[in-house]
Amino acid sequence: MEERPKFLLVDSKVLPEVFYKVVYAKRLLAKGKAKSSSEAAKLAGVSRSAFYKYKDCVFPYENKMGDSIATFSATLEDEPGVLASLIAELYKAGANILTVNQSIPVDGVALVTVSARTIGVLMDDDKLLKLLRSVSGVVDVRKINSQ
Repeated sequence: MEERPKFLLVDSKVLPEVFYKVVYAKRLLAKGKAKSSSEAAKLAGVSRSAFYKYKDCVFPYENKMGDSIATFSATLEDEPGVLASLIAELYKAGANILTVNQSIPVDGVALVTVSARTIGVLMDDDKLLKLLRSVSGVVDVRKINSQ
């Protein structure tokens, strides 16, 4: 007999209700709507024993077609509000900021990397980079990767 695969992708219609309830309870905990596992299990309508049995094994598969993460490298003037303005422009373009990493400024500029989920961005890369470069205090911006 062949070795069993560690993971299976299964249509949720065939799964027992307990798995949905466990996923729901985990979301309640993650969002702070339940203060403990016991409370989350109770709110989700699942027994604590079932919650503990499955909590580390059941995860929602969130397939977002076209979902991508882009990382931008920027050189910013060391002035108040420049980074906030850059992030605001990404937000207005429809990006969801995931990480920001800024170095200590040297010679009046700071290097910054920003990773963002760009599925909501409705403009091409060239237009977005042109927009970001037009922000006051932005010396340069480059897209360094995309997934």
